[in-house]
Amino acid sequence: MKYSKKGAKAYARQHMKGIWAAALTPFTDDLAVDEDGFRRNIDHWIEDLRIDGFFIAGKQGEFFSMSVEERKRSFEIAVEACAGRAATIMSCSDQNMDVVLELARHAQKVGADYIVVHAPVLHFFKAHDETLYSYYRTIAEKVDIGIALWSHPDSGYLMSPELCNRLADIENVVAIKYSVPREMYAELTRLAGDRILVSTASEEEWLDNILELGWQLYLCSSPPYLLQTKNDLRMREYTDLAFAGEAGKARAVRDSLEPVRHALRSTRPAEKPQAHQKYWQDLLGQVGGAVRPPLLPLTEEEKRATRAAFETCGLSL
Repeated sequence: MKYSKKGAKAYARQHMKGIWAAALTPFTDDLAVDEDGFRRNIDHWIEDLRIDGFFIAGKQGEFFSMSVEERKRSFEIAVEACAGRAATIMSCSDQNMDVVLELARHAQKVGADYIVVHAPVLHFFKAHDETLYSYYRTIAEKVDIGIALWSHPDSGYLMSPELCNRLADIENVVAIKYSVPREMYAELTRLAGDRILVSTASEEEWLDNILELGWQLYLCSSPPYLLQTKNDLRMREYTDLAFAGEAGKARAVRDSLEPVRHALRSTRPAEKPQAHQKYWQDLLGQVGGAVRPPLLPLTEEEKRATRAAFETCGLSL
């Protein structure tokens, strides 16, 4: 870590900026972690796609199918591969608090920049704010590293802006990946934007959130490396234009990516997001690889449809 616990918020405000991507974890045909492929992807994402940071071993990365040791190893690989060229945020999400803390301490030990912890699944649906406040406060008390909250419907509920505003007062809570309707994250930005960085995973909303809400961070999903190639950096381009105040130009570039977005959306089978995105990576020349059970692989028919859409979507390879 390059900051103290007390300085976590200020450090994040200064350094947690730009486009951050949620990494898919490549697996070999025998379902081992493809460490060399993972390193090659990270190098390409940094050097060719100019991505600023990486969300490691999250939902996109199939953490739920990985052992604790594999998750720790993925943290190590990411830090080594980034080598100071890009930042890292390690997903320490788990239902077991001991596992969350074990992963958080390992992330801190190996030199990660931040961690992210998903709101846990709760087996009751009323008056759970105090449980959640205690949950995050306990984690924050036991580690020094900056923590990003993460609220998503997968938990069975959404954390309210008011609760997140309380959590923003915790010393080393620095950001939130807030996968909620826009009115909720806009309200949280109003309430707590001076204390934490608010973001959401929707690339389609990213430009408007820069221009209308003053956001500095896209945190984060796979579009930064699925919508771009070495010769076609339109997400990077419209982001930089927006940061420079060139709203009209930024919108024109953003809108020009709609055929690529449509190609991805229209060919993605239900319940197969990772398999579909990994196949798209293969088509881009990245290392996609297999998915682990219980996730389902693409059928040959699904691959043919995806390949046809890819070839006509307008990405410059």
